[in-house]
Amino acid sequence: MDVYQLSKSAYKLRSGHMLSLPLYQQVQKARSPAQFEDLLKAQADAHGLEWQLIAAVIMTESGFNPQAASDKGAQGLMQLMPDTWMDLGVSDPLDPVQNIAAGTAYLKAQLQRFNTLELALAAYNAGPGSVQRAGGVPPFAETQNFIARVMGFYAQYKTSGL
Repeated sequence: MDVYQLSKSAYKLRSGHMLSLPLYQQVQKARSPAQFEDLLKAQADAHGLEWQLIAAVIMTESGFNPQAASDKGAQGLMQLMPDTWMDLGVSDPLDPVQNIAAGTAYLKAQLQRFNTLELALAAYNAGPGSVQRAGGVPPFAETQNFIARVMGFYAQYKTSGL
């Protein structure tokens, strides 16, 4: 019996399309949240936020991939849109230092504007205009899922760290 016929993706094993374990571990280590811990804590202190919240936004937005880019144009760890990062003086949105600094400042601005974490996260994801027009969290599945995921990671990081 050909064991590779048991799974639709087993052909990847046969044809060598999967990463070797050492290479996989190297890729995972490169995207580890722990490498950004000092930067997260510094930006959290600078903006009066908890570093776990910033980490939760990053995990939700990019999975801690500094090179992440969305089909809508958002870039970097905190998935900043071009207008946002330009307004915040970012010259390289893929630079983790600039991206986290700008993303944290933007998140803080939304918290100050909307006074609740839920609405601030909705504004971060869908834009402040969408929150204002909806009179609360917009009825977008993407935004509602974003809030739930951030809150889940936030609780996880507060409990067990990165």
